[in-house]
Amino acid sequence: MNDVTALNQQFENAHPQALLQWAADTFQERLALVTSFQPSGLVMLHMLQEIAPNVTILTLDTGLLFPETYRLIEHWEETFNLNVVRVRPAQTVEQQAESEGAALWARDPNLCCNLRKTIPLGNVLNGYEAWITGIRRDQAETRRHSPVISWDEKYNNLKLAPMATWTEDMVWTYIHAYDLPYNALHDQHYLSIGCAPCTRAVIAGEDARAGRWSGQAKIECGIHIPQVLEKNS
Repeated sequence: MNDVTALNQQFENAHPQALLQWAADTFQERLALVTSFQPSGLVMLHMLQEIAPNVTILTLDTGLLFPETYRLIEHWEETFNLNVVRVRPAQTVEQQAESEGAALWARDPNLCCNLRKTIPLGNVLNGYEAWITGIRRDQAETRRHSPVISWDEKYNNLKLAPMATWTEDMVWTYIHAYDLPYNALHDQHYLSIGCAPCTRAVIAGEDARAGRWSGQAKIECGIHIPQVLEKNS
């Protein structure tokens, strides 16, 4: 494996397509794109149509997504013939309610995200040498210093963020330029879209992720946080 510091220097100012091309050439079938079909992910999905159309696409199906999100995933699958793998938690929403109590997301959102997102994704990512994420530095203060390339100790593989240096305006300019289908909720002031019970529209002047876990001291689901939560933490 090349030195991560050197790779960051090489790709820090590169176009996302350059990093995607390098990743596809280097890791081939051992590479996966992880996306919740939000704007940054849609841009990379479109770029990969020319670079690596058969790359594995992992998306977390928590069982709690908006109907609009499910429709968007299906639309992209059909339109672009994508190889989408839905990553699901061990328990259905109903089973989780039986074991943990109803509406766990309202009482302990960290545990809910861990059970329905972080653990399931970790179980799948262990089979890949590198994964691509759509996180950007302008999305939240917790992501302000996100490297373009990093070693992910949680999943024991290389984490690639080709869109890290892009802005929200750049992403939407690309989406509109190529007339890409996107989540209809974005037109209703949902800037960041997760599970339906934990997502709301934002108002003018709010941070893009203010609509996630509103009222909770939480702005990350846990996937991009180094420490993996234990089930009973």
